[in-house]
Amino acid sequence: MRKKEKMQVIHDYLCQTYGDTPCTLTYENPFELLVSACLAAQCTDARVNMVTPALFAKYPTVKAFAEADTADVEEIIRSTGFFRNKAKNIVACANVLIDRFDGKVPDNMEDLLSLPGVGRKIANLLLGDVFGKPCIVVDTHCKRITGLLGLTKNTDPAKIEVDLKKIVDPEYGSLFCHQLVEHGRNICIARRPQCSICGMNTVCDYYNKNTGAKN
Repeated sequence: MRKKEKMQVIHDYLCQTYGDTPCTLTYENPFELLVSACLAAQCTDARVNMVTPALFAKYPTVKAFAEADTADVEEIIRSTGFFRNKAKNIVACANVLIDRFDGKVPDNMEDLLSLPGVGRKIANLLLGDVFGKPCIVVDTHCKRITGLLGLTKNTDPAKIEVDLKKIVDPEYGSLFCHQLVEHGRNICIARRPQCSICGMNTVCDYYNKNTGAKN
């Protein structure tokens, strides 16, 4: 089966099962999503969502973050892990936004990547969820599940993004990645995937290899 044909089966199943799945990070504006995404590195979205209400209450604007004492930010976000580096990047990011972008989150990849602590994963999340632009967010779920399915053989996130852009409808990319997060949490669980109840097992390389089934 060709990858585009396989992708159609995957698309149909994910849309039927998970529908219009939103981002699992809680936010009210582009900068809050940027901050939340930075905090989510090596941390669960659930934990981030427990921390951000207090964080955003104390620092409600980009300007407030830019003027924040990094040590105070560290204390609030401590439970998300790597809190010193995260606090430093968030405060620095706020200052760059004030200095270069009139306090607004930019809407293009080049400018987003110029922000402290922002890589392609966070940039793509913002481009898709905030600005409605075509994107592929290669997070841990996307990387693992697309590899198991056989949509990519690469392990480098940038190369995975390139592979997926060849077969995923540009307008579906953002939703696709959110659906994979749900699938990874509910069925294709790391280290113990529930292959027998997965509606994509007929087109999954991992399942077919381990069961001897053929597409």
